[in-house]
Amino acid sequence: MNYRLYEPADFKQLYAIEESCFQPPLRFSRAYMRELVNNANAATWLAEDEDQLTGFAVVKWMDVAAGTIAYIETIEVAAANRKQGIGAELLRRVEISSRSAGAKAIWLHVDVENASAIRLYEAHGYKQHGREEHYYARQRPALIYSKLITASLGEKPN
Repeated sequence: MNYRLYEPADFKQLYAIEESCFQPPLRFSRAYMRELVNNANAATWLAEDEDQLTGFAVVKWMDVAAGTIAYIETIEVAAANRKQGIGAELLRRVEISSRSAGAKAIWLHVDVENASAIRLYEAHGYKQHGREEHYYARQRPALIYSKLITASLGEKPN
């Protein structure tokens, strides 16, 4: 499996994964996804196998009064490629990008029914800090997770 940063030519394959992972109204629109992947304060990591995208993750960071924080917009892995550690590696890479951007903490929302994503985050040190009712379409609630991230000398994605 190869991991690399997004390039504009990747959009068609990236959005095909979005379409396979989420049905309307839970799916990001093409316009919103383009906005995310082109954001100067974001990193989009891709997983690919022989030039075929198998997953991706988008993280963005922002400055707040307490410093820089990061937010994981999404981590998605094509159904045929799940349970191979791709999500965990994408998570590791978005954390490294966030640290490189100066973020001290990273947070996210996750659907309360997405047990596999919850297991992934908890296995990597994320702690639940709340719940937001009616967060997703169809009035579905989200759990709020966060993690402090600290700099590690010499740590770079391969």
